[in-house]
Amino acid sequence: MLLNVTLTLLDGLGTTVQIFLLTLLFALPLGLVIAFGSMSKVAPLRWVCNLLVWVVRGTPLMLQLIGFMYIPGILGHNIWGGGDVGRMTATVVAFSINYACYFSVIYRGGIQGVPLGQREAAQVLGMTKRQIFFKVTLLQMIKRIVPPMSNEIITLVKDTSLARIIAVYELTFTGYSYMKSSGLVWPLLYTGVFYLLFVGILTLLFNFIERKLSYFR
Repeated sequence: MLLNVTLTLLDGLGTTVQIFLLTLLFALPLGLVIAFGSMSKVAPLRWVCNLLVWVVRGTPLMLQLIGFMYIPGILGHNIWGGGDVGRMTATVVAFSINYACYFSVIYRGGIQGVPLGQREAAQVLGMTKRQIFFKVTLLQMIKRIVPPMSNEIITLVKDTSLARIIAVYELTFTGYSYMKSSGLVWPLLYTGVFYLLFVGILTLLFNFIERKLSYFR
């Protein structure tokens, strides 16, 4: 019994990891785009980006998942299709936009936290804007954003459990299915072990990254 439950939970864990990795793949670069948009000198672009961040941060992720999944169908345009693939696609899109908005705020804080004097000194040395961004601003920004970014990414691991609200068969949904079908509670509690291991690996990874970036001190 334990072996069968473990194998089933591992299958759910695979879906959880898939949501996690795909979200990071899309949210990290999208967050940088939104961050630059929110700092743009073009007022309409800045307003749109700030409005998007305000709406996404001001509404629950669960509500966003439901909206992305069902509103297109209600409007007569089921862009996701049916089945597991459609639900997974809607989940990744909702998660990516949500976390991109949170990442954008972290990116913006990191960029604005780099002293203006350093960029001005780089200009005096004859560096181009591209060189200043990649060799001065970006490197220091990465150092500044690692701690808050690690918190958001670890939160993402646990937020993947919300995907069950639109019937995505991830880790928590897998454990919960045993409680519904067989009245067993321990498989659902057993999922906590997998989350702890997942978060533990990420914590070690981010600690390693912070040590590697300590030369900026």
